[in-house]
Amino acid sequence: MIERWIVLAAEEAGPVSNKMGGIWNVVDAEAVTLAGLVARGDIESGLHILVAGPNYPTSGGDWNTGRNRVTDLTGFEKLENGPELEGVLATLNASGIETVTGQRNVEGVPISYVLFNTNYYQSHMVRWKNQEMTQNNAIKTEAFDLVGLDSMNFERAHYGSEYNHYLNLSYAVSELVRGLTRAPEEMTQKYTDRAVSDFAKSVMPKVRVAMHCHEFGVFYAAARLKKLGVPVRSVCTLHATVPGRTAGYKSLQKVAQGDSNMEPGTPSGFATLEALARYADAVTFVGDSTMKEAMLFYRLKGIVIRNGIDVVAQEIDWDKKERCRTRIQQFLIDNLYKYCDGKCVKSENIIPVFTISRIEIENKGYLQLLDALVLQDHLLKHRLAGQRHAEETRVVCFLIAAHGPKDKEKLPEGFPINLTPEVLVGDEIRLENMIKEHGLDESELISGRRMVAALLYPQWVGPDDGGLGMHADEIMAGCVAGIFPSQYEPFLLTALEAGREGTPNIVSRAAGYSDALKKIKRRVPGLGGVVIVDNIEAQPQETVLDYALALDYFTWTYLDDEVKYRLLCEESFSLARQFSWNEPVLEYYKNLVA
Repeated sequence: MIERWIVLAAEEAGPVSNKMGGIWNVVDAEAVTLAGLVARGDIESGLHILVAGPNYPTSGGDWNTGRNRVTDLTGFEKLENGPELEGVLATLNASGIETVTGQRNVEGVPISYVLFNTNYYQSHMVRWKNQEMTQNNAIKTEAFDLVGLDSMNFERAHYGSEYNHYLNLSYAVSELVRGLTRAPEEMTQKYTDRAVSDFAKSVMPKVRVAMHCHEFGVFYAAARLKKLGVPVRSVCTLHATVPGRTAGYKSLQKVAQGDSNMEPGTPSGFATLEALARYADAVTFVGDSTMKEAMLFYRLKGIVIRNGIDVVAQEIDWDKKERCRTRIQQFLIDNLYKYCDGKCVKSENIIPVFTISRIEIENKGYLQLLDALVLQDHLLKHRLAGQRHAEETRVVCFLIAAHGPKDKEKLPEGFPINLTPEVLVGDEIRLENMIKEHGLDESELISGRRMVAALLYPQWVGPDDGGLGMHADEIMAGCVAGIFPSQYEPFLLTALEAGREGTPNIVSRAAGYSDALKKIKRRVPGLGGVVIVDNIEAQPQETVLDYALALDYFTWTYLDDEVKYRLLCEESFSLARQFSWNEPVLEYYKNLVA
């Protein structure tokens, strides 16, 4: 009899309050999907699913000062996952590794959460090799002995506190996993009689522990366990590479030329942690481009296991799409003509489209997008002579990108159409200036000089964002199309999220999503619900033209052919449904229990 544990570890693992980006969605989806597979009998029953991540108990505890996460386990139940885990946690707490725990149930299957606050490791004293030192120093000393990590050098860099956090978190996670592997032995040691102890050991189920580490922040956990000889099956997943992120759009050229030199400014400490994936029993990548980067920079080999998305609905919610689009159009009408002088058009003649991403201007292709919007403006003007709707039509592209959340109370009335300079920081300022340099700001739209505008939305969207007051899924549902012109994009979950809402989208060939689409059956040949634009081999001007033509295609299909537009929406929805999490999670599971 086997008692199996699968530990999912990541910097963003835990409740939604630990979320920084898309990694949280992946870890959460893996945990929920595993639970569903257990409940349906698709994988072995009795599987213990445990999520391990950081705990930020108070404001200011997060190394990411912009995000300033505070871990909130409200709504979680008390952890009840057997005496083995209870004993391991007691041992951890006795050794100075404090934990907070919780549990939730998915389809009757418990998912356990164990979270670690690593901030006090800098002051907590322990004894290491007969010397008194802080827990953090003991962890760094052991890491140097085991795998040669030069932590003294890395912690002097500008990312030093973040590096220390990752090392401490990895240590705590590895101790949790190590404890689980030793739990049966620890439990039988309570019997003083050797014969009784041996008998108890013989009848107890064999414990098998596997660990899935998402991203480099927890890769040291896999390396440490391997070097200590702990019998754990480990999988490390790279969602991008550190040198690839630094090189950004240049990484494609580096791969093509076989240039393994990392760009200046690459955080070498993080790259060193990422290279520790070589100690894992299996290495996976979310896309072909990430796999090529890992091979180039680290000589890492592995397999591609794509990301996925949960689509619960069986069909598109057309009422939601209509309701959200009307709300967006009314918001634009109410504010455009309040803060800008010019000719008024009807709300239904405003065509909203969107892009949403990190504010990485070059990597996310914002220059190409703005150039494409200028071309679309010319295409619209050339339609004036021969097509109905053309004269009244206005296209507004939301550029949803921000350095972090903004206090609603500090935003001006009419945000983001009324966008005052003091609201913007860093690359938000640069992006707004680029919009104006292209003549695409909202004042040009209302004056009639432009029929297309780009509207910067420098805020994390939500019900209390001070602008539209809509969740991301509602904005996606209400827009006619999404466009994602990334020059560097390991996968692109946002395109799948748009598809889940039945919104057609335009995707660059550089995105890992475009590679995954090659294996998916389409409903509409040619220009369907997802248009892929070549930004790798095509000339730059051809790429920009193709973005503009794709935007024009979706705009006019929406205006002139409702039946065809709904078919395009259906295809984008169908593609998203085909990217369910079941297939990739089963692949992860097979690698974890191999």
